[in-house]
Amino acid sequence: MAAAQRPGARTTVALTGATGFIGSAVRAALAARGVPVRALVRGEPVADGHTAWVRGDLADGAALAELCAGAGTLLHLASRVGGGAEDCAAVNDRGTAAVMAEATRAGIRRIVHLSTTAVYGEGPHAGIGVDEVPTAPLSEASRTRLLGEGHALTAGAVVLRPALVTGAGDRWVVPGLAELARRVPGRWAGGEVRLSLVDRTDLARLITALALDAPAPVAGVHHAAHPEPVRSGDLLDALAGLGLLPALDGPALPWEECRRLLAATTPGQVSERQLAMIARDHWYRSDDVWRLAGCTPGPGPLARLAGAAPWYRAALGLD
Repeated sequence: MAAAQRPGARTTVALTGATGFIGSAVRAALAARGVPVRALVRGEPVADGHTAWVRGDLADGAALAELCAGAGTLLHLASRVGGGAEDCAAVNDRGTAAVMAEATRAGIRRIVHLSTTAVYGEGPHAGIGVDEVPTAPLSEASRTRLLGEGHALTAGAVVLRPALVTGAGDRWVVPGLAELARRVPGRWAGGEVRLSLVDRTDLARLITALALDAPAPVAGVHHAAHPEPVRSGDLLDALAGLGLLPALDGPALPWEECRRLLAATTPGQVSERQLAMIARDHWYRSDDVWRLAGCTPGPGPLARLAGAAPWYRAALGLD
């Protein structure tokens, strides 16, 4: 069996999901530290000058063997977040099982697997620790990601469950808030809803620290958000201050009124279940993983919004 990786060693990191929202930030963080990266890619590789690309997907055994051979760490960040049951199962369940089996064969001792707090299902959730409420996924994506967690844990991985992730490339959180500002104008629960957020660059720092800096491989399931929850009113005010949303100075809206207003303004992209993730408490205790990784959480997602504002302006058609 391979020896445990020395913290800070330049051992090759095997990476899936390398061109995605979070994976691309992790790839950049690894490159900034001069760490060799070997990444799986289905389409055309990105010519970034520091990544060795392996063409294939999670169903391609030969590609997975090439990806994992000689690597000291596997970062499995690929997932399917939409589509039908078979599409989700192929990536999130069977694909995860395959890459974890190959990592085990290759003797990889450090594995980070990206999941989601959506495995808990419908909230509200107010300051819960890992699995303090039963998992109850409501979508095929979440159900199959929970199955994928099992494969990762069997391989000795640390499983990260982020909640809402913001930053350049975010196509759900802030765009969803922009739609809700039109359809459900007001202060949801008076702006006192508490949310677990993390900026993608801080999440990338955490993943990189788990790969390179933790004194010993971290295992088990951990929430991966900034330790301090964000009040929804503060988030809306910060976005309005950057010119990304109108100022929401309307009445305090209880949950049932939010539901009514959303239903009265269909069709739209944001569903009631997605509204509930933002208009009701969804925050998760996330302190321990930063400590175990030896990584500071940073100033928080609200402080990072200004840096992502140009991207959001373009994405929202505000330029």
